[in-house]
Amino acid sequence: MKNGRIGVCLIGAGRAGMIHANNFKNKVNGAYMAAVVDVVEDAAKAAAKELEITKYYTDYKEVLKDDEIDAVVVVSPTNLHKDIVIDCARAGKHIFCEKPMAMNSQECEEMEAAAKENNVKLQIGFMRRHDASFIQAKEVIDSGVIGDVVLIRSNTRGPSKPRPWMYDIKKSNGVLAELNSHDIDCVRWLAGSEMKSVYAIAGNYRNREVAEEYPDYYDSVVMTGVFENGIQYSIDGAAYVQYGYDAKVEVVGTKGVIHIGKENGSNYTVAAPQSGISTPYINSWMTLFKDAYLAEDIGFAECILNDTDPKVTGHDGKMAVKIVEIGNQSIAEKRIIEL
Repeated sequence: MKNGRIGVCLIGAGRAGMIHANNFKNKVNGAYMAAVVDVVEDAAKAAAKELEITKYYTDYKEVLKDDEIDAVVVVSPTNLHKDIVIDCARAGKHIFCEKPMAMNSQECEEMEAAAKENNVKLQIGFMRRHDASFIQAKEVIDSGVIGDVVLIRSNTRGPSKPRPWMYDIKKSNGVLAELNSHDIDCVRWLAGSEMKSVYAIAGNYRNREVAEEYPDYYDSVVMTGVFENGIQYSIDGAAYVQYGYDAKVEVVGTKGVIHIGKENGSNYTVAAPQSGISTPYINSWMTLFKDAYLAEDIGFAECILNDTDPKVTGHDGKMAVKIVEIGNQSIAEKRIIEL
């Protein structure tokens, strides 16, 4: 480490990647941005300029032999995660990997093993576990204030039209992976248990123009089941809802209920003859979870500096991917699947 600080390299300079990079630029004690990687050179150059650094690469393998880099933040397409993470682990680099962790649970196991064998940290980007509201809800659940938990319901709905590659389920693993990975991890964490059964139904309601070319694509999904400890769960996801970014959780107990999530984008309401009463809706996950992104980046640096386990481990990432696989199997086979 340089002057006792962690040299961080971003691999993948897209929107999510740059959120992390700007955090490590000047908001995370004990860390600094050392380099950025993107296969598109113009994107790598632009990111380096924004981050006020000079070092950039178009091939992540250059990072493996760069001694200034102690840790990487992997925000590349999901199908590239496995090779990048394993190579970086073997090079002794600590790894923050955005969700979904990989394309399937077998890849996740290989990534976990590589991190363990090379004694490097592997943290997965489920930022809800670092969000103050979700942390407080978990503490309330564990305190018994709402009694025994009966049901956890979680939804994530995004406003944007899917990018073309997302229509191919073999490449994207569908809405369950792209949107509901967060819900899967969140309900598993709040329940404190593993899922016992999975039943999922899905359909294409908003992108019918691709139905002939991609008959398996779905933009809306509902998944239900029960945990091993008896808690019921319900997850729903939707892409291209257009009204805003909608992420909420409800925890129903025998004595009370917890609601987590925020819809309003601003703390004001407009009343006008032409529109009636209106309140701006949150339009992006970048706004809703801004503080949680910073908290998880701080947590990543601290687990390296203090040699502690990350709050969200490779095992957590693997379990979310496993449930996505089983959910997609349930959709295809139209049946309940017992784990």
